[in-house]
Order: sequence, then C-alpha cells, then structure tokens
Amino acid sequence: MIPKDHPRYESLMMREKLVKGCRMGITVLQGLIAHGRGEMFDYVLGERSHDFALRAEKVAVALMLLSKRPVISVNGNTAVLVPKEISELSRLLNAPLEVNVFHFSKERVDKIRSYLKRFGAEVLANCDAELKGLSHARRIVDRRGIYVADTVLVPLEDGDRCEILKRHGKRVIAIDLNPLSRTAMKADVTIVDNIVRAVPNMVEFAKELKDSSREELKEIVNSYDNRETLRMALKAIRVNLTKIAESL
Repeated sequence: MIPKDHPRYESLMMREKLVKGCRMGITVLQGLIAHGRGEMFDYVLGERSHDFALRAEKVAVALMLLSKRPVISVNGNTAVLVPKEISELSRLLNAPLEVNVFHFSKERVDKIRSYLKRFGAEVLANCDAELKGLSHARRIVDRRGIYVADTVLVPLEDGDRCEILKRHGKRVIAIDLNPLSRTAMKADVTIVDNIVRAVPNMVEFAKELKDSSREELKEIVNSYDNRETLRMALKAIRVNLTKIAESL
C-alpha cells in the first residue's frame, strides 16, 4: 500500500496501474519502460501542464471537432492510465476509440476492448485492414476507424506510425512528453504533457468548444504553429533545469 502522503504518490500510482495492467494482459513490460522514459521528461518539465501544452490541447479538440472522421488510437498504457477520461473524450468528440498496439495479439486487443467498454466507450478492434508502409503490427487497423480517418489522436510516442499516417493524408495529434521524438516533430499538433493531465484537460476543452461554430474552431486551428510549441517545450526544459542547477 502506497501512503497518500508519499511525495511521489501520483507517480507511484501510475506505475501501479501499469503493473496491474500487465497482470490483466492489457499492458506489456515494454510499455512500462516507455512510461519511464516519458516520466523523465515530465520530471524535467516540472510535472505540470504548461501554457503551450494547454494551447495545443485546445487546438487538438478544435481540430477533431472540425474533422469528418476523427479517431482516437488507444494502446495498453492509455487504456489503464485514463480509461474513464479517454472514453468521455471519445463521446464528446464523437470520435471512436480504436485499439492499435505494437506488441500485438488478438487476445490482447480483445482484452483492451473489453476493458474500455466498461467505461461506456465505442471501441473499434476488428483488425481487418492494413496501413501500407508499416511492417510491424501497428499496420493492423480497423477498416471503420484509423483506415478511413481524416484525423487521428495518437496518445504516446510512435514515430514511424505517425509518419505513415501523415503519408496517408491524415492529420495527426500526438500526446508525447518527449519534444525531440519523431512523433512530436512530425505531428500536426503535439501535446507535450502527461496523458493523465492532457486527456482531462481535453475533456474540459471539448465541453467548452462543442457548441462553437466552424468559423470559431477554424480560427483556433489556423492560428496555431506546432513548431512554436516544440520550441517552447524545449525552452521550458532548459529553464527548469537551469533553475535546479542554480539552486544546488
């Protein structure tokens, strides 16, 4: 039992969820390693949602509301860290969840789908189409979802798939704590924030924007520069590390 007064309580609870997900067959050991890498970037960013992240989250919501066929890609880590929140976001944006994993087995896909359905989500997982250009298992998609989507929200890093989605003419929104990753660099909108903060923030933006006109949404999207977001994220890391170094 982790005491709530532990200084790293929230971080440790995320790890516990991922470990539990492994026991359930939803997450994989490799996903724990990936989470640790992201957690390192979160630490040097100060473990908070910066203004540049909040803006990207708002733009992402506006872009998905403007889209004809938005889809939210979900892997094991996303499923266990924010199942309720990602399901609510899916409903607000009318964007189905689609299970898409690197370490693939039909059994694992079905377990993730079944778990997310507990939270009332529409979950696509037919695995009946392939994205040309990818040789690994993330090429396996649902014909009703990512295969025909115009905008795909990709929580957590996956560089080569991001490139292929773009090559297929899709807009990509990435949630990635590493502003130096290929995903972050290639995405149309990069949210440099922890998924456990980013998705709840997006839920609130979705509630705020869902009745906005298309002109208002277009204005939000058209005024956005993703390169500036990446620059600001890197500067935030530098500033935070400098402050820590100077305090020693």
